[in-house]
Amino acid sequence: MEPKISIILSTYNEGYIIKETLKSIFANLTDVEVIIVDDSSTDGTCDKIKKFNDPRVKLFSRQDRGLASAFLLGLINTKGDIIGWFDSNMPELLQKTSEMISELDKNDLVLLSRYVPGGNDQRSKLRVLSSKTINLVCRIILGSGIKDYTSGIFLMKREKLSMAVPICYGHGEFFIEFLFKLKKKGIKISEIPYTHPPDHEGMSKTATNIIRFFKLGFDYMIRILVSKIRKN
Repeated sequence: MEPKISIILSTYNEGYIIKETLKSIFANLTDVEVIIVDDSSTDGTCDKIKKFNDPRVKLFSRQDRGLASAFLLGLINTKGDIIGWFDSNMPELLQKTSEMISELDKNDLVLLSRYVPGGNDQRSKLRVLSSKTINLVCRIILGSGIKDYTSGIFLMKREKLSMAVPICYGHGEFFIEFLFKLKKKGIKISEIPYTHPPDHEGMSKTATNIIRFFKLGFDYMIRILVSKIRKN
């Protein structure tokens, strides 16, 4: 019997928390499989996943680095009727899945959002400011129908993927274009609030220094413009 729900996780040095995240998934969901794509972790993350020893967990370890391509690899290996993407270091958010699944009864995609009433962001001031700025630009250029274009935490009906396949290059900016394409095709998207917890590591693992941080922000801005002018 095919699992009803497929959860995709991308990992890089999540050894300190991955076991807790997996426990949270199985505590909050039934009929679920977990697809993990690990990008060359050096802290024993893969060993801890293997020691978890659950047949519902599928691990893909690779030498590449990149959030977008990790999501794509995870996506093509899912089998569930519902597909979700969660942050591997925020196990507490799995408690939201029951509410998200209920929302899927009348929507096609349910997104956790920091920018609807009840949402919040407790990360560093720099990361909060950059996220709010990018989302403001998204709402101005791509439309205000979506409040949190960069959340990346969602559940959606698999059948709707045929309407807008994600173009997975770059980092998390691919998700902005994916949401925009879905919205243009008439997909019903619902946002429910969540609070992004404080950073575990300070700077983002992708933006490991201030130069890289602003380079990543520039990439996001370019992708927003590309999303607007791309025909398909």
